[in-house]
Amino acid sequence: MKERSKILLIDDETASREALVLLLKSSDYQITGCGSGQEAFQLLQRERYDIVITDLLLPDTSGIDILKKVKEDSPLTEVILITGYASAETAVQAMKEGACDYITKPLNIDELRIILAKTVEKHRLLTENVYLKKQLRDKYEFANIVGNSPAMQKVFNLMKRIIKTDSTVLIFGESGTGKEVVAKAIHFNGSRKDKPFIAVHCGAIPENLLESELFGYVRGAFTGANKDKIGKFEAANHGTILLDEIGTMPMHLQTKLLRVLQEQEVERVGSTRPIKIDVRVISATNQNLEEEVQKGTFREDLYYRLNVIPLHIPPLRERIEDILPLVRFFLEKYCREMKRPLMTIAKNAMEALELYSWPGNVRELENVVERTVALTEENVITLNDLPRKISEMALTKVSEQGVDLVKTITEIEKMMILEALSLTNGVKAKAAAMLNLNRTTLVEKMRRLGMER
Repeated sequence: MKERSKILLIDDETASREALVLLLKSSDYQITGCGSGQEAFQLLQRERYDIVITDLLLPDTSGIDILKKVKEDSPLTEVILITGYASAETAVQAMKEGACDYITKPLNIDELRIILAKTVEKHRLLTENVYLKKQLRDKYEFANIVGNSPAMQKVFNLMKRIIKTDSTVLIFGESGTGKEVVAKAIHFNGSRKDKPFIAVHCGAIPENLLESELFGYVRGAFTGANKDKIGKFEAANHGTILLDEIGTMPMHLQTKLLRVLQEQEVERVGSTRPIKIDVRVISATNQNLEEEVQKGTFREDLYYRLNVIPLHIPPLRERIEDILPLVRFFLEKYCREMKRPLMTIAKNAMEALELYSWPGNVRELENVVERTVALTEENVITLNDLPRKISEMALTKVSEQGVDLVKTITEIEKMMILEALSLTNGVKAKAAAMLNLNRTTLVEKMRRLGMER
């Protein structure tokens, strides 16, 4: 059911006020009326209204004073002024103070309805925008980045210092470690949090399009440029731009990027007119840029310009303590998304996850958890529910309590035979060849292991 807009109507003319209250109630608004500024201030202290409609002249105050008070206490509340003096000065002053609109006496009901409908929609969009921005800030709070290990605590401590500055940051880390998540956390916890965050994946954009994507272009700059278009740097003005995979940027664009960083201005493709910008630059790479500088594939001066504050995100294999909390986090996320009870994970399955080297880092772990939640029927994830390359890790672990070596080797043999048979669609001769066995040896092994079926 659609929620009704809450409106406060302030008018000292009783008959006019009561008629308007009845009219707006019939239009499905939730409306309260009062006849003085004092009464209005008391109501505004107790209630939060979506829209305030106030007469400009009241016995004990002015509509402008009410407007100022409303905007001070509740910036999202829209204010419409009613005035008998339709002067341009009154309208200009009201708009400067933050009024949404004004209407003159005698009131035109149809005009008021139109103004109210526009104001309700404006308030809805503003409220929704604030809500979405809050969701983004909440999502990228440091507390929501999972990492209890000493390695990640070092990262958090440095991030807390970084957000107090406006310096350029270069984030190093293997693919899948969460470099973009860290960049967003820096932005949404810093002074630019209410401004744009624009991410550009330099390696994913064709080289011939990257320049116009970053810096924009003017009409006629090239075939198909039918109108001016702003680039990512202009779109990020007053906010943050993330240049991901910066090491893949071609040399001629590195030169232009260096000039942008030095001059804080861009030139659109096909134009010679510089456009001033105020953008925080965060770069990210999974390459060793110092080696690229030595090879001559990355400009040394650009490297030092980008690397004002280096931030290294450790790979998952170097922070094993974070695997369990990450698994719990992803289990909760995907069980909620797939509308199923919260799943748990068996001890030996968790041990296998901690023994695996995770070449794809956190991204790979998230994918494994999502796939397992989607494909596992029971509410407990066992070793058999994990991908074979991971479940095999548990078989190689020697604990303090010792290990049954014969049983473990038997299980490994079974797994390898099953995998070979799967790859060869059950053709034993081909499976035997893959295992460097002859067919009769494989058949005998399968019989001994109880695998004839």
